[in-house]
Amino acid sequence: MSTQSASKDQAPWPLSIQYSKSKKRLFVSYDNGQEVSITAERLRVESPSAEVQGHHPSEKKIIKNKENVTITDMQAVGNYAVRLIFDDGHSSGLYTWPYLYELAQKQ
Repeated sequence: MSTQSASKDQAPWPLSIQYSKSKKRLFVSYDNGQEVSITAERLRVESPSAEVQGHHPSEKKIIKNKENVTITDMQAVGNYAVRLIFDDGHSSGLYTWPYLYELAQKQ
């Protein structure tokens, strides 16, 4: 999946996103030259969906036992996010580019 460049006053823009099923990691290359990887487990337990995050910070759910989860599909959402489809059926999180970058920085 490839994307277009964003203005430089925003979070770095992803140039490519690839998933390695064997490593269970999402690899992202940014327009600032940075390359990161995020585990499928982390992406699943930190899903930005209301199902996981709730509608208020106090409603956030702790998701456990996702060590073996994998990503089965990725779908571009406009030019601002990616929807990740997990093998446990979860698919409601839209990972915006800034949120994806934030997750990568917090590892």
